[in-house]
Formats: sequence, C-alpha cells, structure tokens
Amino acid sequence: MIKMVESTTTKQKRPTKDDYYMEIASVVAKRTTCLRQTVGAVIVKNNHIISTGYNGAPKGLKHCTDIGCIRIQKKIPSGTMHETCRAVHAEQNAIIQAASHGVSTDGATLYCTHSPCILCTKMIINAGIKSVFYKQGYADNDISSEFFKDAGVEVIYLDGKKK
Repeated sequence: MIKMVESTTTKQKRPTKDDYYMEIASVVAKRTTCLRQTVGAVIVKNNHIISTGYNGAPKGLKHCTDIGCIRIQKKIPSGTMHETCRAVHAEQNAIIQAASHGVSTDGATLYCTHSPCILCTKMIINAGIKSVFYKQGYADNDISSEFFKDAGVEVIYLDGKKK
C-alpha cells in the first residue's frame, strides 16, 4: 500500500519519495523476461534516478520467455543454485547499467521489488550502496540480512520497518 502525504498548499495527496521510487521499480519489473520472478530495481542518488534494472538474459542471449526456463525444467527451488539461472538479476543489471555509464553508486539507495538474494547482496555491498528498500521477501533473506547488517547497509521493508 502506498503511503500518501498531503501538500500544505494544494491539499493534493502525493506519494512519499520512497513510495515513488518503489512504484517506478514496479514499472521497471514489467520488462522482465524471467518466467519465475518479476523483479525491478531503481538506484537513486541525491534524489535522482541513476539507473534501473530488471531480471532477464544477458545482452544478445535468448530470453527465457522465448526458450523456456532452465530452473523450471530442472525443478530447482527458489533461493538455491543461483548460478543455474539464465537471467541477470534486476539489482545486478541496475549496478551494471550505472557502471557502464560511469556513474558511481557509492552512497546510493536501491529500491527493489524483492529483497536481494545473497549474490546481489554482495554486489550491493561492494557497489557502496548504503540503503535498500524492498516490498517482497526472498528465499535466502536470512543470510542476506546478516551480510547487510555486518556491512552497515540499512535495509527497510516498504512498510517502513527496519530489518
């Protein structure tokens, strides 16, 4: 549910910045080519969107929507054997997009439709991202939460609860 704030001059209700960026992440997720998860990510720095990403096959490779999903075919449970996935995760794609354009993610905030897996958690930490907002959990959250805590990365569930 989106939190709304009331403007003092027009009495217009508008989403908070966090809800605004999360809504954009949800729209970005609609571009996914993954058959199992619809994930979008937005990286924000100094109140500006510096990159976005969604989960899908690497550049030039066929998408799962076209050829099927290896993980579904092999019945691999969510949160395990990440290396067997054809897709690059949304968070990874957002970090890669920023890097390919020479934009630093140091001190940025990541908004993601799902909490990051352990692989993305490590990339987020090394990218210098300081805050992560998410609205849906993921299978290996316990390990990721521990890593984020140890690295001093603030993690916030969209309803505002710190994890």
